[in-house]
Amino acid sequence: MKKKLFVLLLAFAMVFAFAACGGGGGSEEPAADDQDQATAEVSFDDIDDNCESADGTYQIAMVTDVGQLKDGSFNQFTWNGCKMYAYENDKTYKYYQPANGQNATDEDRIKAMSDACDAGAEVIVTPGFLQATALEAVAPKYPEVQFIFIDGWDMGIDNVLGVSYQEEQAGYLAGYAAVMEGYTKLGFSGGGGGSNPACIRYGYGYAQGANAAAGEKGEKVEMRYSWEYGSSFSASDDLQAMLAGWFNAGTEVIFMCGGTMFNSGAAAAEAADGAIIGVDVDQSNQSSAVVTSAMKGLAQSVQISLGNFYTAGLQKGALVLGAADDAVGLPVDTWALQNWSVDEYNALFEKIKSGEITVDNNSEMADPSTAGLDNITFVK
Repeated sequence: MKKKLFVLLLAFAMVFAFAACGGGGGSEEPAADDQDQATAEVSFDDIDDNCESADGTYQIAMVTDVGQLKDGSFNQFTWNGCKMYAYENDKTYKYYQPANGQNATDEDRIKAMSDACDAGAEVIVTPGFLQATALEAVAPKYPEVQFIFIDGWDMGIDNVLGVSYQEEQAGYLAGYAAVMEGYTKLGFSGGGGGSNPACIRYGYGYAQGANAAAGEKGEKVEMRYSWEYGSSFSASDDLQAMLAGWFNAGTEVIFMCGGTMFNSGAAAAEAADGAIIGVDVDQSNQSSAVVTSAMKGLAQSVQISLGNFYTAGLQKGALVLGAADDAVGLPVDTWALQNWSVDEYNALFEKIKSGEITVDNNSEMADPSTAGLDNITFVK
């Protein structure tokens, strides 16, 4: 049976009616005769980003990470989970973008979180590791508000739940797939300057997967690996020029791991007839150069976390999701791979899911050339 990658995809078909602000949940199960009419599909994009609250308060809030809400990646799919849960459960919702855009400071994030609390938020979703300092400042002042720290960790605060992912597993699958597809000259361009734990896990997993596949094929592969021009997770002319140089030097596929850095990679790949691998979400609809994406279930995990709060109250500690939760993987329905089959992917995925294959999750391995991966030659 063909595996569907994420439980989150079921959310596209689980809502019963459409409204701009809530309206999908809280109703009784429809009668059998009404099932066809009542299960009309509603996608994330069908739900308005701007909810109008009758009393001016908003129950579910999200404070965005760097970049725009509709970034096609981390912010957008985290927000999709927020508004889908709100829609299905008759909750009001609002997003807050800290001032100063890409140059937002901790003070900007503190103000955005505080504004959300003052506007009646019962729960605030905060994606991105840069939110940590603001959470430390704001969460203790609002002890009855639940904070969900996406790509976060256990902060030891009673009303903060850190949600993280086994990105190394998704990266492994992407690197393995690339080599099995026939690519022998790979690249990795990462965000956060080599200090972001999630990006490090993605990249290190990618290198491990490529190394394993090369070993199975009895060959060596080359890899260019860089954190340059990625500190702000943003597209730039400098980044595009560097990646264009990689393609001109023979690189065949590059894993773009960092927000809108993707746009620089897509532009360079399209100009050179090269290929890229997307990150966090299925980015196949954003460029013809995308061959697959290393995904994690952002929307799914947000919906799970919100549901836990509204069912059981304040949550703290850490929630870690991976292959065992069907929360990481590759989008088999949309990938452009020709030489590696879905059945072969499913077999590998099950080995990771069962623990037969263990991927090293060292969050400090920013330079895999030091990791003893014998089937990869790292080049400048």
